[in-house]
Amino acid sequence: MNTTKQAPIHIIDDDEPFRDSLLWLLESHDYQVECHGSAEAFLGRVVLSGVGCLIVDIRMPGMSGLELFEELDRRGNPWPVIFITGHGDVPMAVQAVKRGAHDFLEKPFNQQALLDAVDSALATCRQRLDSTASLSKMAERLDSLTIREREVLEKVIEGKMNKVIADDLGISIKTVEAHRGKMMDKMGARSIADLVQAVVAYRQQKG
Repeated sequence: MNTTKQAPIHIIDDDEPFRDSLLWLLESHDYQVECHGSAEAFLGRVVLSGVGCLIVDIRMPGMSGLELFEELDRRGNPWPVIFITGHGDVPMAVQAVKRGAHDFLEKPFNQQALLDAVDSALATCRQRLDSTASLSKMAERLDSLTIREREVLEKVIEGKMNKVIADDLGISIKTVEAHRGKMMDKMGARSIADLVQAVVAYRQQKG
């Protein structure tokens, strides 16, 4: 079973016939789909968590698709947004993509373009969740280190040998080796190279 296809896709569009055509297309390809006739209706019903994506008409009565996107961004929305646009809305959609929207499709678009956009959005969402989980796990491992183990970790990342670390910290080489062994176990590292790469990558992702 393709678990990504079990992720919810929400269509937010005030045009009922168009909404129904998207629903039919996606359900015919085994996606799980829910439809909403307005941004307000969607916000009142849905909690965004896990993997999913949104297909949003950029121009709707009441709250527009762009206003919905901005509101979801304020709420920390984890789901990619695919905008549906008319010809006159393309510049607006391009600006939305620059601000973090996943993609936009200009009407009329072919079915495969929509399916490709949805697959890409769901894959991106899963990658974000996996990355977030990985960052959280690394943070927990770092938090588990004692002050001395953290000091040894920093020296190891600097490329220093045990004797130099011992001199720097004013402790014996055996004590350094003991702290280093515990630190490696807590960090789940198989080698110094793995350890350094993991910590450096974590710090770069965290910014």
